[in-house]
Amino acid sequence: MEAFIAENLERYADTQGVLPERLEEFGDTYREQGYLTREQLYEIAYESSTRSAYHVERNPEARCRTVTANVLAVDDDFSKIQLLTGLSGFKAPTASCVLTAYDPERHAVVDTRVWASLERLDYLEGRKESFDADDYVTMIEPIREIADDTGYSVAEVGYALFAYDDHVREGTLH
Repeated sequence: MEAFIAENLERYADTQGVLPERLEEFGDTYREQGYLTREQLYEIAYESSTRSAYHVERNPEARCRTVTANVLAVDDDFSKIQLLTGLSGFKAPTASCVLTAYDPERHAVVDTRVWASLERLDYLEGRKESFDADDYVTMIEPIREIADDTGYSVAEVGYALFAYDDHVREGTLH
Protein backbone atom coordinates (compact mmCIF):
# COMPACT_ATOMS: atom_id res chain seq x y z
CA MET A 1 0.00 0.00 0.00
CA GLU A 2 2.96 2.34 0.58
CA ALA A 3 3.93 2.11 -3.10
CA PHE A 4 0.30 2.72 -4.11
CA ILE A 5 0.14 5.90 -2.01
CA ALA A 6 3.53 7.13 -3.24
CA GLU A 7 2.65 6.54 -6.90
CA ASN A 8 -0.70 8.28 -6.63
CA LEU A 9 0.66 11.18 -4.61
CA GLU A 10 2.97 11.86 -7.54
CA ARG A 11 -0.06 11.88 -9.85
CA TYR A 12 -1.96 14.35 -7.65
CA ALA A 13 -0.25 17.41 -9.17
CA ASP A 14 -1.80 16.48 -12.53
CA THR A 15 -5.36 16.53 -11.15
CA GLN A 16 -7.80 19.36 -10.59
CA GLY A 17 -7.75 18.67 -6.84
CA VAL A 18 -7.37 21.21 -4.05
CA LEU A 19 -3.81 22.50 -3.74
CA PRO A 20 -2.23 21.10 -0.56
CA GLU A 21 0.00 24.18 -0.28
CA ARG A 22 -3.05 26.47 -0.17
CA LEU A 23 -4.66 24.35 2.54
CA GLU A 24 -1.43 24.51 4.54
CA GLU A 25 -1.56 28.32 4.36
CA PHE A 26 -5.18 28.34 5.55
CA GLY A 27 -4.24 25.91 8.31
CA ASP A 28 -1.45 28.17 9.56
CA THR A 29 -3.91 31.07 9.72
CA TYR A 30 -6.59 28.94 11.39
CA ARG A 31 -4.20 27.71 14.08
CA GLU A 32 -2.85 31.22 14.67
CA GLN A 33 -6.24 32.97 14.86
CA GLY A 34 -8.30 30.15 16.39
CA TYR A 35 -11.09 30.84 13.85
CA LEU A 36 -11.60 31.67 10.19
CA THR A 37 -13.26 34.76 8.72
CA ARG A 38 -15.94 34.70 6.05
CA GLU A 39 -13.35 35.82 3.48
CA GLN A 40 -10.99 33.00 4.49
CA LEU A 41 -13.84 30.48 4.32
CA TYR A 42 -14.77 31.83 0.90
CA GLU A 43 -11.21 31.27 -0.31
CA ILE A 44 -11.22 27.68 0.98
CA ALA A 45 -14.61 27.04 -0.61
CA TYR A 46 -13.37 28.54 -3.87
CA GLU A 47 -10.40 26.17 -3.85
CA SER A 48 -12.79 23.26 -3.33
CA SER A 49 -15.74 24.20 -5.52
CA THR A 50 -15.60 27.40 -7.53
CA ARG A 51 -19.25 27.02 -8.59
CA SER A 52 -20.73 27.12 -5.10
CA ALA A 53 -18.24 29.31 -3.24
CA TYR A 54 -20.40 32.40 -3.62
CA HIS A 55 -22.89 30.89 -1.14
CA VAL A 56 -20.34 31.46 1.62
CA GLU A 57 -20.93 35.21 1.32
CA ARG A 58 -24.45 34.69 2.75
CA ASN A 59 -23.00 33.84 6.17
CA PRO A 60 -22.75 36.63 8.73
CA GLU A 61 -19.10 37.37 9.59
CA ALA A 62 -19.62 36.72 13.30
CA ARG A 63 -21.19 33.32 12.58
CA CYS A 64 -18.17 32.28 10.49
CA ARG A 65 -15.81 33.13 13.31
CA THR A 66 -18.00 31.49 15.96
CA VAL A 67 -18.61 28.26 14.06
CA THR A 68 -14.96 27.79 13.09
CA ALA A 69 -13.87 28.51 16.68
CA ASN A 70 -16.45 26.00 17.93
CA VAL A 71 -15.13 23.35 15.53
CA LEU A 72 -11.84 23.48 17.45
CA ALA A 73 -13.64 22.97 20.76
CA VAL A 74 -15.17 19.58 19.85
CA ASP A 75 -13.32 16.30 19.37
CA ASP A 76 -15.91 14.29 17.45
CA ASP A 77 -15.45 14.20 13.65
CA PHE A 78 -19.20 14.00 13.02
CA SER A 79 -19.79 17.11 15.14
CA LYS A 80 -17.00 19.05 13.43
CA ILE A 81 -18.41 18.37 9.96
CA GLN A 82 -21.96 19.01 11.15
CA LEU A 83 -20.96 22.42 12.52
CA LEU A 84 -19.24 23.44 9.30
CA THR A 85 -22.06 22.21 7.06
CA GLY A 86 -24.38 24.50 8.99
CA LEU A 87 -22.70 27.36 7.14
CA SER A 88 -24.00 28.35 3.71
CA GLY A 89 -21.76 27.02 0.95
CA PHE A 90 -20.41 24.10 2.96
CA LYS A 91 -21.25 20.49 2.29
CA ALA A 92 -19.13 17.70 3.71
CA PRO A 93 -16.42 17.79 0.98
CA THR A 94 -15.81 21.53 1.44
CA ALA A 95 -16.00 21.15 5.22
CA SER A 96 -13.34 18.43 4.97
CA CYS A 97 -11.03 21.02 3.38
CA VAL A 98 -11.33 23.19 6.49
CA LEU A 99 -10.54 20.26 8.80
CA THR A 100 -7.65 19.11 6.62
CA ALA A 101 -6.20 22.61 6.58
CA TYR A 102 -6.29 22.70 10.36
CA ASP A 103 -5.04 19.15 11.02
CA PRO A 104 -3.68 17.16 8.05
CA GLU A 105 -2.50 14.40 10.38
CA ARG A 106 -6.13 13.60 11.36
CA HIS A 107 -8.21 14.74 8.39
CA ALA A 108 -8.41 14.38 4.61
CA VAL A 109 -10.20 16.15 1.80
CA VAL A 110 -12.97 13.77 0.72
CA ASP A 111 -15.34 13.66 -2.22
CA THR A 112 -16.81 11.33 -4.82
CA ARG A 113 -13.37 10.34 -6.10
CA VAL A 114 -12.08 9.40 -2.66
CA TRP A 115 -15.20 7.34 -1.93
CA ALA A 116 -14.85 5.57 -5.31
CA SER A 117 -11.21 4.72 -4.60
CA LEU A 118 -12.05 3.35 -1.17
CA GLU A 119 -14.76 1.26 -2.80
CA ARG A 120 -12.35 -0.05 -5.47
CA LEU A 121 -9.92 -1.00 -2.70
CA ASP A 122 -12.73 -2.85 -0.82
CA TYR A 123 -12.88 -0.52 2.17
CA LEU A 124 -16.44 0.66 1.35
CA GLU A 125 -19.42 -0.67 -0.56
CA GLY A 126 -21.58 1.15 -3.08
CA ARG A 127 -21.17 4.41 -4.96
CA LYS A 128 -21.90 7.85 -3.50
CA GLU A 129 -22.40 11.20 -5.18
CA SER A 130 -23.23 13.41 -2.20
CA PHE A 131 -21.95 13.31 1.35
CA ASP A 132 -22.96 14.28 4.85
CA ALA A 133 -21.21 14.18 8.22
CA ASP A 134 -21.91 10.47 8.66
CA ASP A 135 -20.33 9.71 5.28
CA TYR A 136 -17.24 11.70 6.29
CA VAL A 137 -16.88 9.51 9.39
CA THR A 138 -17.34 6.40 7.22
CA MET A 139 -14.56 7.50 4.86
CA ILE A 140 -12.09 8.90 7.37
CA GLU A 141 -11.82 5.63 9.32
CA PRO A 142 -10.22 3.56 6.50
CA ILE A 143 -8.18 6.58 5.40
CA ARG A 144 -6.69 6.77 8.90
CA GLU A 145 -6.04 3.02 8.85
CA ILE A 146 -4.14 3.37 5.58
CA ALA A 147 -2.19 6.33 7.00
CA ASP A 148 -1.27 4.31 10.11
CA ASP A 149 -0.18 1.36 7.97
CA THR A 150 1.89 3.40 5.51
CA GLY A 151 3.33 6.25 7.55
CA TYR A 152 1.76 8.89 5.31
CA SER A 153 -0.39 11.64 6.79
CA VAL A 154 -4.15 11.24 6.61
CA ALA A 155 -4.26 14.20 4.19
CA GLU A 156 -1.67 12.59 1.90
CA VAL A 157 -3.67 9.36 1.78
CA GLY A 158 -6.75 11.38 0.81
CA TYR A 159 -4.86 13.13 -1.99
CA ALA A 160 -3.53 9.80 -3.25
CA LEU A 161 -7.01 8.26 -3.28
CA PHE A 162 -8.32 11.25 -5.23
CA ALA A 163 -5.50 10.94 -7.78
CA TYR A 164 -6.06 7.19 -8.11
CA ASP A 165 -9.69 7.67 -9.11
CA ASP A 166 -8.72 10.48 -11.46
CA HIS A 167 -6.23 8.10 -13.09
CA VAL A 168 -8.43 4.99 -13.45
CA ARG A 169 -11.97 6.35 -13.90
CA GLU A 170 -13.44 5.93 -17.35
CA GLY A 171 -16.15 8.34 -18.43
CA THR A 172 -17.50 11.26 -16.48
CA LEU A 173 -17.46 11.73 -12.73
CA HIS A 174 -21.25 11.72 -12.25
